[in-house]
Parts: sequence; C-alpha cells; structure tokens
Amino acid sequence: MSKDLINPARIDFVTLRLFCAVAQTGSITKGAERCSLALSAASRRISEFEVASKAVLMERTAHGIQLTPAGHVALQHAMRLFQGFELFSNELSEYSNGSRGHVRLWANMSALVEFLPSALESFLHLYPDTRVEVEEQLSGDIVRALVEGVADVGIFVEGAPPHGLNILPYRKDRLVVLCSKTHPLSKADEIDFRSCLSYDFVGLNRGSSLLNTISSAAHEIGFPLRLRVQVRSFDAMSEMIASNLGIGVLPLGACFRKLEPLGLKAVRLLDSWAVRKLLIATSANRPLSSSASLLVEHLSKDTESEPLD
Repeated sequence: MSKDLINPARIDFVTLRLFCAVAQTGSITKGAERCSLALSAASRRISEFEVASKAVLMERTAHGIQLTPAGHVALQHAMRLFQGFELFSNELSEYSNGSRGHVRLWANMSALVEFLPSALESFLHLYPDTRVEVEEQLSGDIVRALVEGVADVGIFVEGAPPHGLNILPYRKDRLVVLCSKTHPLSKADEIDFRSCLSYDFVGLNRGSSLLNTISSAAHEIGFPLRLRVQVRSFDAMSEMIASNLGIGVLPLGACFRKLEPLGLKAVRLLDSWAVRKLLIATSANRPLSSSASLLVEHLSKDTESEPLD
C-alpha cells in the first residue's frame, strides 16, 4: 500500500528555520523579522510548508499563531533537524581548522624510535580527535609515497632525492658503533669507521638508509663490509650484537636504553657522516589538509637535536 509522503525537495532549511521562529514567537511578523524575511515571503513559505506537509500546522487566532497537534510534531522534527545540522556544521568546522581529521605519516626507523613518540604524544594531547596513521618505511619509499599522494607527511634522512617535495629540517641524530662489553672495541670511547671494518657486522635489511650509509662509507675507504647478520629492527640488531654475532652502527637514541640491560657499549664514531640530518617533507604538488598542516607545524617546532656528545 502506498503512502503519501512529504516531498523533501519542497522543504528547505530557510523554511524550517522560519517555521521554528514563528512557533517560538507566536507571530509570523516576528518570525519573519528573526529570519530577515519580508512578511509576504514568510507568509508564502509557511503556506507552502503546510501544503507540502499535507496537514494544518498553525491556527491563526486573535492572540497570534498557535500550533495544532500536527504542528507540534512538525516542530519537534524541525528542531531535531536543526540540532543535527548544527552538529554537522560544527564537526565540519573542526575538520577545516584541523582539530579533527586524519593524517598519514610515514617515517624511517630512526625518527620513529628516537623522536616521534614524544612529539606525537604532545600533538595528540592538543588535538585528541585527530587520528595519525603512522607507518615505518624506508626513506626512498617515503619520498615516493609523498609524491604519489599515498602519505601526507614524511620524515626521512637527508640524502633521499627531494624532487617534488617541500622540505623542512627536523632533528639530528648521532650514529655510534654498538658492541658487547666483551668485544675488543668496547675498550674505546671513540673510533673511526675504518678501524671497525676488520670485524663482522650486524646490519639492517637491504634498502635501509642506514645500511646504505655504512656500505657507501666502506666502499669509499676501500674495505669490504663484512655483513654477517641482517635483521629488520634496531631491537633485533641490539640483541644480535649482545650475543657477539658482530658489531653494528645505530643511532645513539635508538640503543641508549639497551646499553645496561644487554651489556652493550656505544662507541662514538668520529666520521662526519655519523651526524645525520632528518627532514620533514610534504608534496609540493598537493595541498595539505588542515590536520596535516598542524602536524607539520608542531613537528617543525620540535627541532632541537638530542645531545650529540
């Protein structure tokens, strides 16, 4: 059985607002004034609203406008619609000013382990309704993701090709040689990389910027890199090194807390490349969302490096 329904195309928010104003003031004249409408236009809208509703919603009396039972029902629904519309407007406003939203952040392992936990904690404290989707990726993959629009914000080590990107400085980290306290190198407090190349190494998997760095340094010196074990994380590197499977090159901040528990020694590298710059990058060809802009602004203020000595 078909039912006669109100055609929503014949009712707009201006008319609903006017209907609520007339109901609240008890006067079409006052309702029209509240809505900044001419009296004739307001009267026509109210009449058309009643026709569309297929019900008498208002009674004209000597004391003004009074709602019929159907009018009270219409008023309740109109108020709910306006409350929903106000919530809709407020939430969109939150997205537009960045206080609510979604950001895709890709970062290399060094940034993710050393700096981002505290930076994201403070950011999400300021903007608790923003969701930051974090992925650990290799520096080259981060650049491609930014260019292709897969990521919104990236953090990687200086040296990756920055074409098509907007770049800001972020932090610095110091690379150290990590060894067990029983290893011959543990007697030194600082060392050059050349002196390390006679020992076996534990390294990250192929493609990491850190492995590329030490491989290039060994190649320039003219010594082979004796890579005995390759793993996927700094934690795994530390465990392998603690088991005397080799030495490794890691950021100091990534292994500092593991020195005592695992019986490790961090030996300062004297080579200039051992101090690395991390960069914040975004696409130069795609506008940032408000949430992503707020995150970049927050990270760019967090640029003090960890103590390098």
